[in-house]
Amino acid sequence: MASTFTVNKEKKTPAGDEKRGLAMSGSRTPESALDVGGDSFTSSREEDAADGIQHSHRMLSFSDALLSIIATVMILPVTHTEISPEQPFDKGVQKLLATRIAVYLMTFLIVTVAWAAHTRLFQVVAKIDDTLALLNLACMMTITFLPFTFSLMVTFPEVPLGIFLFCVCVITIGAVQALIVVYAFHFPHLLNPQIEHCAHRALYRQHILGIILRGPALCFAAAGFSLFFYPASYLLMAMVIFLPYFSKAASWCRGRLVGPPELPAPSVEFFTFDLHEPLSKERVEAFSDGVYAIVATLLILDICEDNVPDAKDVREKFQGSLVAALSVYGPHFLAYFGSFATVGLLWFAHHSLFLHIRKATQSMGLLNTLSLAFVGGLPLAYQQTSAFAQQPRDELESVRVSCAIIFFASIFQFAIWTTALLHERETLQPSARFGGREHAFMFAKLALYPCASLLAFASTCFLSRFSTAIFHLMQIAVPFAFLLLRLLVRLALAVLRALRGLRLPEPGGEDDSRAPLLPAAC
Repeated sequence: MASTFTVNKEKKTPAGDEKRGLAMSGSRTPESALDVGGDSFTSSREEDAADGIQHSHRMLSFSDALLSIIATVMILPVTHTEISPEQPFDKGVQKLLATRIAVYLMTFLIVTVAWAAHTRLFQVVAKIDDTLALLNLACMMTITFLPFTFSLMVTFPEVPLGIFLFCVCVITIGAVQALIVVYAFHFPHLLNPQIEHCAHRALYRQHILGIILRGPALCFAAAGFSLFFYPASYLLMAMVIFLPYFSKAASWCRGRLVGPPELPAPSVEFFTFDLHEPLSKERVEAFSDGVYAIVATLLILDICEDNVPDAKDVREKFQGSLVAALSVYGPHFLAYFGSFATVGLLWFAHHSLFLHIRKATQSMGLLNTLSLAFVGGLPLAYQQTSAFAQQPRDELESVRVSCAIIFFASIFQFAIWTTALLHERETLQPSARFGGREHAFMFAKLALYPCASLLAFASTCFLSRFSTAIFHLMQIAVPFAFLLLRLLVRLALAVLRALRGLRLPEPGGEDDSRAPLLPAAC
């Protein structure tokens, strides 16, 4: 089994290349690539268990769940921004919310950078023992402290302590991940077999440590700047998010100026920040599902916390009638069901999208992260729409904020699909490619929410008096459109084919009945 993953620089057979390609593809993680071999694999697992070694699947599931929760609850300080009903939605309030949303997006993306680093790290570390499990728990414990530091940042934006503590947490996370690398390379049997039997293991370790410590190094500089010039700290933390792309651009410029660099050792190519490097599709899906699930849960938590009437008020104001007391919260329940339907349908579109994706490139991962960041903002949209009854004069602004959040959450999903189409042979299943059976249907499904939210936003510019009705109409119409979407797409394609059939083909011309946007009948 070990020989399957051994890198041989002198001779590379096609079979060996194919096996290496399978091990590196996003549709199959290194861990799953090891799950072959029948009885021999079962006996090796029993031997590992006897030595206190286990595979990392369950620990990775726990880590993905925890990271998705931490990334999502970052929105809570924004949704709990206290705005009294008497306070107008003026430029001061807009600036406050915009600042908090911007800081939320930045910290959400930094958490997802930590998640991506964790994903890459455990593509290298295939097995864990008790020490590695405890080190991972220390990393997760530090990550769980990030929402507190974020709350300090948004509550006291001009006080450096919140920024300083946030940077210290990121530095600690990087340091623990570096310890995991050092420990795993000290005991090579914990590594992926491809690396365990590689002759360039020391070079590999140096390369991985350099990548892991880039972000913490920037945060160390940001922590220093926070003590005397905090705006520079935000700039440096933003650089952590886009560092892989800066690195890629710098490499491209260097190649143009001084020529292509020497080819790295084959063992180093697996762990890199190349824009086209496949991510683990399974972990992308697990992290995304966690974000959607937590967002849906946060909506009902707000219902349970804010919309249960006080027993004394029920007796004194509503003569003991609980039904009358609950009727006051009718708009809140309407906003909850509409918001939950939005979260659920966005998850459904995401699920359908990744059903047709074979592997996710890093650019697709970035777009997915941006989409999830705005999905995490949907509790803020719920807060805005549930306040229609208390703040009717601010309905227009609330509707526009909600439409903008839904638009960006969905348009980045559409961008994922568009990016996948650029490399469709590598990233998409045949049925979703140009001319495929599901191509037109996926186009319609992913374009539905961006078009509906953009139309609702534009309608409020001309019919501002009916902004609330327009928004609720969108929330009601989109689920029904999803139910009828396949039928509508089939009808539209049938009409287009009929119209094309009316055109007589030119003599000697090619039959274009199988144009890319007109696939065969479903």
